[in-house]
Amino acid sequence: MNYDDLITIGISVGLGLLVGLQREKTNHETAGVRTFTLIAIIGTMAGFLSREFENQFILPVFILAIAAFLITANKIIASRDENPSAGQTTEMAVLLMFAIGAYLVVGEQIIGVIVGGTLAIVLYVKDFLHRMIKQLKSKDFEAIMTFVGVSLVILPILPNETFGPYDVLNPREIWLMVTLIVGISILGYFVYKWVGKQAGMISNGIFGGIISSTATVISYARTAAQNKGFSKISSFVIYVSVAVSIIRVIIEIAIVTPEKLPKLIMPFLVLFGFMALTSIIFFYFISKEASENEVPEPKNPAQLKSSLVFGLLYALILLAVAFVEDTFGDSGLYLLSIIGGLAKKDAITLSLAQSIKSGMATELGWRLIMTGVLSNFAFKIVLTYMMGSRKLAKLVTATFSVAIVVGLLLMWLWPENWHF
Repeated sequence: MNYDDLITIGISVGLGLLVGLQREKTNHETAGVRTFTLIAIIGTMAGFLSREFENQFILPVFILAIAAFLITANKIIASRDENPSAGQTTEMAVLLMFAIGAYLVVGEQIIGVIVGGTLAIVLYVKDFLHRMIKQLKSKDFEAIMTFVGVSLVILPILPNETFGPYDVLNPREIWLMVTLIVGISILGYFVYKWVGKQAGMISNGIFGGIISSTATVISYARTAAQNKGFSKISSFVIYVSVAVSIIRVIIEIAIVTPEKLPKLIMPFLVLFGFMALTSIIFFYFISKEASENEVPEPKNPAQLKSSLVFGLLYALILLAVAFVEDTFGDSGLYLLSIIGGLAKKDAITLSLAQSIKSGMATELGWRLIMTGVLSNFAFKIVLTYMMGSRKLAKLVTATFSVAIVVGLLLMWLWPENWHF
């Protein structure tokens, strides 16, 4: 007896029951829990027969037979219903369930299980998906389509090879970093859109840090300039957004060089922990002034022009890192990190993470990234002086100066053997 085949049948029955239960819940006349279970078993048995007799035409015959049964069932239902439904979801689910049952035999079972589970989830969240789509605005569709173009159209066609000075420019790797940043920003935008608006000023800072800490600083600096009584709350949201941006830095490092993350992550976690703790203390003193003001939604979190600028900046920093390291050694890299942090924290972080992946010492690498992060903190202080009220600027200067001092102490005193 082949116990693997018994396991395959068990998986098929389980997936059929799972999807069938969902359809039964909707009171669909075409197919319910028993029908979907039988369809999955039929698909699996068809796969067994195709494998046993080495006949590739068995599966198409079964598919045609099931399609004929579906057409007949729908004809009967339509004949007794004055207003028949034109939906085809259940019919498509039946055909996919048959294909899953067959693929469990002739393909990779894990893929069949994943597709079956995904089918059940997609059927279950129908109402949520419809509500979500109705809430989408034109700029939301524009953001989604931009991300599709960036990730699924442009990225696959770019060459995966290095060229240029110092042999560090890889078009596909550069664009992959663009895709990463656009993806993180869009994810934060949509999570905030559907979850964060009702959660108050703490969520404003958290989601502001995920979407764009710089945009959050500008928005709240302008708000404080127009309403001086809002300075404390603005400074709190700005501080939280910049603290959360450290997690964004950690995620970027983890994606680029996951194998070296244990040796890089701890100083950033300590800095984030310090800023999180001070945020809690900060919130305690200003909670009475809390309001329901929201972070203004970005016009488009995935603008193609911004993506191109980021890609160009990332490539230039890659070249600059290679040039400075070759010409001036490690000391010149710190100046580059300061300048890069002022320009774009994500770009300098990803560029240095790529250099670490290519062989830069981890002790030097995390200190350079930390330098860029602290430089970006200083840039946030300058922004509040330029765009906010004097009270806001003083509060931001006080809180961020302490964070910068803590970061510098970490760079100076951190033991080499302290890592995961």
